[in-house]
This record gives sequence, C-alpha cells and structure tokens, in this order.
Amino acid sequence: MTNQEAHAVPTSEPSTRHAPAHANHAQAHRGAPAHNPPPRHLPRSPRRGRLPGRRRPGAAGTTVVLREGSTVLIRQIQATDAPLLAGIFARLSPASRWMRFLAAKNHLTEAELRYLTDVDHHDHEALAALAPDGNGIGAARYIRYPHDPYTAEIAIAVVDDWHRRGLGTHLLAQLSDRARHHGVRRLSALISADNEAMARLLATMNAEVVDCGAGTIEYQIALPPPTAAHHHHQRAPCTG
Repeated sequence: MTNQEAHAVPTSEPSTRHAPAHANHAQAHRGAPAHNPPPRHLPRSPRRGRLPGRRRPGAAGTTVVLREGSTVLIRQIQATDAPLLAGIFARLSPASRWMRFLAAKNHLTEAELRYLTDVDHHDHEALAALAPDGNGIGAARYIRYPHDPYTAEIAIAVVDDWHRRGLGTHLLAQLSDRARHHGVRRLSALISADNEAMARLLATMNAEVVDCGAGTIEYQIALPPPTAAHHHHQRAPCTG
C-alpha cells in the first residue's frame, strides 16, 4: 500500500513512505504525533477528521488492459481485504519491500492490516489490482494530511512478477482521479533515492522534487481541477 499507508502495501513500481502512503515523506509535513502512532512507513489515519455518520460506499472497480495485453481489475479496498493485502505483501521481494517501506520488513501485523483496510474512500482511499485469477498484484492509496486538507500522501506497490507492464501507471492515474474528485490538489510521495521505477512513474505526472534527505527524495504532484482533468493526461512526461 509512498505514506505506503498511503502506503501500506508493498510497492515496487512506486513506493511512498509515510503513511505507509507509501512513504517517504519528511516528518515536518505531518501533524503532531498521536498517541501510539502507526508505523513510520504507514500514513497517519485521517479518522479523527472524518465527518460523523459518513457512510462508506461499496467497492467499485474498472478493468484495464496492460501493455502486454493482460486484463486487470482495479477496485477499492474494503474492510474484508486483509487477506488480499497480506497476499500482495507476501509476493513482494525483499528489495521491493524495502522500496515500499524504506525499511526491512518481513510481514504486515494484524494492526497494520486493520489500518490499511480501514478506508473511508474520502480522506483515505485505497485501490487493489487483481489478476484474472483473482490474486492481488498491486495496491495504491492516498491519505489526506489532517493539517492540510488539500494535500495527500500516496503509496503504490506492484508485485515483482507484474513489473514493467504499466500497472503502476494505471494505479496512479485512478488514484489521482479519485483524489482530485475529493478535493485534493497536491499529491506528495517520499521514495528511496535509488527507486528509479517510481521516479519514472512520478515523472509521467510532472512531479517536482521538493526535498532531498538521507537516501530519500520527496516529490509533489499538482493536480488540475476536475474541470481540467482531460487536459492533464495530454501533458508530456517530465524530462528533468
């Protein structure tokens, strides 16, 4: 799941650190630590800012065709998807887990799985990619910053067997569209400095480097307003 709370599931195509959004964001951008905060690689839960009585919609999905012709279902993650996320994590190589969480990690705890599936689809959105056989092969999420409702941290993970097929591109595109629909104007991603795959993926969204740390790089993506969404996909990839 960059925050891979946002992040919270393995990532290999993209990885974002904090919220387990995946991933790799500076603590300065996060609010004051709460009691018993989630692991650093998982994004902080937006639960406290959730409006009372907000109902969670059922899962919605779309089928996409990858570069080599494979069809994949991308749908919203639900509270019952802990086994699905655990399966995705299990299929990540040690290197991909490191890229996703910016730390060595052997498993997701029950508490982390609960956190990663506790999604309201507004302040905290999460998507899963399923292969034709029903197995999970990737995940992406964003988590809105409690102190900045216009910015959200993202995290993306794709199992190794499905790298270089364009799945990360589809996950990021759908996640960005959902974030924009819910009022998010900026996406933040913290990644390992040697995560070239994620850097290339972010470049397709014209991401800009906003900070460099010890072995990490933080990017920010500016999202166009919903009315200009169709122009966004016509932009040329970054070359810088």
